[in-house]
Amino acid sequence: MSTAFVLLTVGLTLFAAGSWVALNIRGVAASLERRAAANAERMMHARGDLGPARRVASVGFYRFLGTVIALCGSVFTLGGLLESL
Repeated sequence: MSTAFVLLTVGLTLFAAGSWVALNIRGVAASLERRAAANAERMMHARGDLGPARRVASVGFYRFLGTVIALCGSVFTLGGLLESL
């Protein structure tokens, strides 16, 4: 496989996944927040701590990470396009 093909594939995949979270399509960022909170609560219960779970990350944080991932995906895609020239 050529480097251009790999960069284009990885770049487009990252761009699609990051955009999905950054734009909060179908409530993806909100469900990631709920999942993180549920996992934190399960870990606390497994340790025997019955107090309230700490809030790990907010919806805004996941949307910010999605934006960063989408931007990195566009850089990979542009790199793949330049490599193919």
